[in-house]
Formats: sequence, C-alpha cells, structure tokens
Amino acid sequence: MDKEDLKLFIEPKVLSLLATVSNFLTEQDIKSYLVGGFVRDVLLRRDTADIDIAVAADAVEIAPKVADALGGKFVLLDKANRMGRVVVDKKAPSGGRWELDFSTFQDSIEQDLARRDFTIDSIAVDLEELTKDYADVRLIDPFDGRADLQNGVIRAVSETAFQSDAARLLRAVRLAAELGFGLDSQTEVLIQRHCHLIANVAGERLREELLRILAAPQAETLLPHLDDLGLVTAIFPELAQAKGVKQPKEHFWDVFDHSIQTVIAVDFLLHQGTWKYASDEVLAIAPWSEVLARHFVQPISSGSTRRSLLKLAALLHDVAKPQTKAIGEDGRTHFLEHAKLGATVAVDILERLRFSSKEVKLVEVMVRYHLRPGQMSQGELPTHRAIYRYFRDTTDAGIDILFLGLADHLATRGPRLNLAGWQEHAQMVEYVLAQHLEQQRLVVPAKLVDGHDLIHIFGLSPGPKIGEVLEAVREAQASGEVTTREEALAYIRDKLATKAVNRYG
Repeated sequence: MDKEDLKLFIEPKVLSLLATVSNFLTEQDIKSYLVGGFVRDVLLRRDTADIDIAVAADAVEIAPKVADALGGKFVLLDKANRMGRVVVDKKAPSGGRWELDFSTFQDSIEQDLARRDFTIDSIAVDLEELTKDYADVRLIDPFDGRADLQNGVIRAVSETAFQSDAARLLRAVRLAAELGFGLDSQTEVLIQRHCHLIANVAGERLREELLRILAAPQAETLLPHLDDLGLVTAIFPELAQAKGVKQPKEHFWDVFDHSIQTVIAVDFLLHQGTWKYASDEVLAIAPWSEVLARHFVQPISSGSTRRSLLKLAALLHDVAKPQTKAIGEDGRTHFLEHAKLGATVAVDILERLRFSSKEVKLVEVMVRYHLRPGQMSQGELPTHRAIYRYFRDTTDAGIDILFLGLADHLATRGPRLNLAGWQEHAQMVEYVLAQHLEQQRLVVPAKLVDGHDLIHIFGLSPGPKIGEVLEAVREAQASGEVTTREEALAYIRDKLATKAVNRYG
C-alpha cells in the first residue's frame, strides 16, 4: 500500500452525522477529535460503524446531550474513566446502527494519544477541521502510526501500554489477525513479559476479545502464536497441566498440543483455514454442504457463533485428561471419565469469562459428549435407534459434536493419518447426518399420540410414566418401526402388556 493511498475516505452519510456532532460540540465550546479505530479503519478503507470521539470535557455529561440531539440512546461505558456511548439507528434501507464512543481527555490530544495502545490507533483528526475542510484535513500522528499502517505492523505506543490495560495483550493479537498485520518484535517481547497480567482483566472483556479471535480464520498460525506469547495458558490456566502429558501410541501429540491441533482441524473442516498435515483429498472426503455452512454461522449470543464455540470446545475437550490419567492392568493409558469431568471444568472456565448461559450450555454438551459419535458406531454404521438417542441426548449440539469428533480424529493421527480409517469415519458422519434429517421429517411433523390418548385409552395416570411412553413412541417413529396412529397405539399396547417401557424405550 502506497502512503498516498492512506487518505481519509468517509461515506457521505457518516460525514453528515459527524458534522451534526461537530456543530453541537462547537456550540458548547467543546474541542473534539476523531481518534482510535475509526481513523485507522477509514485510512485502511475498511467499513466501520464504530466512531471514537475524544472530548475536552466530561464525556459522561456530554454524551447524553449528544444522544438527545441525534435522537439516539446513551449507554454508560466506564464511569471511573468517564466514557460513554451514543447509539444511533441508521435509516432504512441499510439498517444497522452507529456507535459513537465518547472519551474524556485532559491537557492535550497528543498526551491522550500517548496513553493509547498501538501506534495505528494513536492517530487523531480535529473533528471541527474535518467537517469544515474534509479534502485537506490534517492527521495528528505523533507516533507515526500511518507508517505502521502502510507496513502492516502492530506496535505498542509505550513500554507501559500493557501494564496500563492488560486487555491490550489479547487485543494486539486480535488486531493483527483481523487486519492481516504482524506484531512488532519489541511488542511481542512486551507481551511475553506481561502475559500473566491477562488474569486480572474482567471476564466480560476477555470474552469479547476471545470471540473475535475465534472468529478469525487460519487458526493454524494464530493459535500457536498465542501460545508462543504465553497467552493461552494465561487465559486458561487449566490447560497448563496438559503440557507434556503423553497419550497412547495412536496419538501423535501430547494432550496440550493435541488440543491446539483440534482447533486448527475444526477451521480446516469448516473451510476456514488450512492444515499442513492434511491434503485436499482429506477435506474432500469430509461432509460439507450449504446447509452445514449455514449451521455453523448461526449466532448463539452477542458476538458468538456455532463455529467460534465449536473451536472453544475443541480447545477444552480434553482439559480433564491430566487429572484422569491412569495406567490400567493391561498396561495401557486410560483417561476414564475425562469427558464428564472436562464438561464441569469447561463450565467453570466459561462462567469465569462471563459467557452467556446459552454459550456455556452448548460448550458443556460438546465437551461432555465428544466421545459419543465413536461409541455410537463401534466399527459399523449406527442403528436408527442409536442415532435417535444420540440427537436426543446431545440436544441442539449433535451436528457440532460430529464435527468435533472429526477434528479430534485428525488431531489424534496428525501426519500419520490413515486415509482408509478417515474415509470410514467421514462416511459414518455423512450417514448419521442423512438419517437425522430423515428422522426429523418422520417425527417432527406428525405427532401420532399424546398424553390425553394415554390417559383416556390406556388409563394411565398423569406423571413421569406418560413422558416415558411418549418418548418410546417417538424413538420407534424415528427408527421407522411406527408410521401411523394405529401402529403407535398397537406399539404402546404391546409395551404396556410386557411392562417393557422405560426411560430409554
């Protein structure tokens, strides 16, 4: 990128919004500057709806007044550091919203920029000057951030940048991933030196940065880099025990490296990255479709998708192996109950990082049942009943766990992958997915019997028995044994006569 290309280019609608804000602040005799990520993204010609404005006043007092002037909503961001947000809805047909983050600066704008994180975020523009003469606006760039933008470098503004705000440790890597930039070598040294400080960052902020990192493609380079910087075990100290824990001979890596490679394999299988240990042929064998692609981009909570949470589950799926490792009488290494205990540990971690209850539940189920696909097949294609019970028990995580199992397979064998074994596993997953779709078609539209039938026809009393019988009918319906109401009633009559109905059918 030529330096001449690094010019401000602001959409007319955004410029109009900024002019309104500038006029309001000028009338109040308040000096203001565009700063941070907005200026950076505009110089890079990246779309952004986040606007950062530094004001020579109390931002928490001024921002609500700006919100009223714009017909927007005020949100208090940080009372101690005097930061507030104004949310303004965009007009149709584009929709969406702008978020204007107001921060307070004292002394000079140059001193404010000196307290920021990275040089590329320490560029400012006088807001009044911008709206008066957009074509010839002056960049305030005391740390030569424009040059670092040109060269694709993330560089800390000062040696105390990470001590001032430890969330910047993760933000540096996240920005590099999102922008396709590299970290300055001295900045890497500072991150390694201060990586332990990440433990002091509020869980909400860590969650936000983690999800943005997990959303980035090419985990093959990103995740090992995070580990080299000391950030993986600083954020997840529970994983530190996994380093050096050897596994049975079919495993190429120890528990920790296997976990890292499983995340990389997830991105590979979801067509979001490469994996140096597998060929295009390996990927071509694995199941994929537009339906699956849409499944994994589904949002779960604010900022998270199925894909990002699958990668998080992949990182944590063997987190309890170190404490469950044992040598059996047969001389083999076992990790009994590691999936069950790992699910509990994963819940503790995600709650500490302030993930939502929906996110926590999804990851918990994925970790708890990550061995289930292999247990379901046992070298042969699983039965219709086994498939039904699998999706019943894994609730809405069934598809995700199948792909976690595939990624686990790749990360177990690594460069020693047996193509025939991989093909068998992939075909089993294809079969299970196809049967699941068929079972949904059979079970969901047609409810053959209900609780009233069981009470009035068979004389059952209201209670748990009703649910057990209905579940047995659904399972028989999914497996193709029952297709009509008459067959369902006959099935129930037979089961009740033989007293064979239980929770599992």
